[in-house]
Amino acid sequence: DKGRGRPEMEMATVAAPAAGRSGGATTASGEYWSEALKSFLDHIPVSSLSGALQSSPSPALELNLDACVLDAIGSMRPANAGGAVIVDEVHRSLGKFVDRDIGYVDLPSLVLWALEELDRVSTERQDKSSDFLSSLKLHPQIAETKIAWLAKLFLLEPFFPVRSHDTLFHAMLLFSKHHRLNVIPVVESVNSSVDGFVTQNAVMELLLQSSGLEWLDKIADKQLSVFRFANASKPVLVYSDEIVAYAFGVLSKEKTGVAVIDRKTRRLIGMIQCSDVYLLLDDSSLFSNRKIMSAEEFVKLKNKDDKCSTEHSSESEGQSVPSLRSRVQQPVVTHRRSDTLKQAMENLAASGSSCSFIVDEQGHVEGVVAPRDIISVFSPPCMDSRIDGGTFFSAALEQAGCRVENGQIIRNT
Repeated sequence: DKGRGRPEMEMATVAAPAAGRSGGATTASGEYWSEALKSFLDHIPVSSLSGALQSSPSPALELNLDACVLDAIGSMRPANAGGAVIVDEVHRSLGKFVDRDIGYVDLPSLVLWALEELDRVSTERQDKSSDFLSSLKLHPQIAETKIAWLAKLFLLEPFFPVRSHDTLFHAMLLFSKHHRLNVIPVVESVNSSVDGFVTQNAVMELLLQSSGLEWLDKIADKQLSVFRFANASKPVLVYSDEIVAYAFGVLSKEKTGVAVIDRKTRRLIGMIQCSDVYLLLDDSSLFSNRKIMSAEEFVKLKNKDDKCSTEHSSESEGQSVPSLRSRVQQPVVTHRRSDTLKQAMENLAASGSSCSFIVDEQGHVEGVVAPRDIISVFSPPCMDSRIDGGTFFSAALEQAGCRVENGQIIRNT
C-alpha cells in the first residue's frame, strides 16, 4: 500500500491542468507540478517528522556558552548525544526579547577539532598510553577551550528553530539555504525549551512516504546524471594505505564522508564519516594507534563493529535527539549515474549514512550525493518560486537571508 503512513492533508491533491490547451502546454504542466509540490510541502506540519516532538521534558542537552571542550564532550558522550544546544544564560537576563538559545554544536565536530589540536602537541608516548579523554586532560590549553571561542572557528551551527505547526516547506528552505545547518530545533515559543529536532534524514524519509504521487515521482524518478549536484560535487578521497589520523584530519576540514580508495586500482573500498568518531572515544587502542593504523584497516574494523551494533540501532529508533550511534550503517553506499534520485533517497535513508558515492563500472568514485543535495532538489529556488509569500514563509525568508521580489526568491546582498 503506497499510501500507508503518508501524511493526510486535504490540500495534497491539486486538480490537473486541462489537456489539449493551445500554446504553453509544457510550461503550464511544469507550473502545475511545481505548484502541486509546493502545496503539498506547505501542508505537512513539522510535527509529522520523526523525532520532531517528544512528550517528556526537553530531550535536548544544553551547554552554557562558557562551557569548555572537555565538559561538553563529557556531557554528550555518556548520553549518546550527537550534539547539544548552546545557551547564553547571561544575556537571557537582559530581557525576554534576547535569544536564550544561540547555536548548536555537534559532538563529532568537537572531537575532530580536539584530535587535530592533540596531533599538533601530543608526544608519541602520550598517544600510546592514554585514551582520548585522558589525552585531552593532559593538555588543558585544549581541554579548557571555551565553546564561545570555538564559535569564531565556525564550529557552531546557527540556531534557526521552527515550531511544530510550521511546515516541511519551511524546514526544507532553511536546510537548502544554510549549508552549515544540519539539524533544526523544534520549539513551542520564543526562548522555550527544545522539544525535538528536524534532521535531514527525517525530511528525506517523509518525502519517501509520498512515493507514488505523480508530482513527486516526476522528480524522484529522474536519473542522478540529470541533476547538477551529481556533476558538480567533488568527492573527498584518501588512499587506503594512508593513516587514520590523516583521514580524520581531512574529514575535519570537509565534514562530508571521505571515500577510501585503493592506491593502485583507485577503486572505492569504504568510507569514513563524522559519526565514526565514536570508535575513537570507545576504543582506547584504536585512539592510540591512529597514527599507525591504515584507513583500510579502520574501515574493516568499523564494518565489523557496525555488524555487532544492533543493540544501539533498536534502542535509538524514533529518538528525538540526534544520536552519535544512531543506527547500524552499511559499509558504504554507492550509486551509478543511471540510478534514480528515488533509489538514492531510499538507500541513504535505510543506511543512515551521511552521503553516498557515485561510481562507474570499475568502482571509481565520480561524485557524491548527500541528503542536503536531495532536499535542495525539492526546495526553492530549484522549484518554481512564483509564490505570494505568507506569514510563515516571510519568517523563513528572513531567517534565510532572502526576500521575494517580482515573484522570485532573491538572496539579500
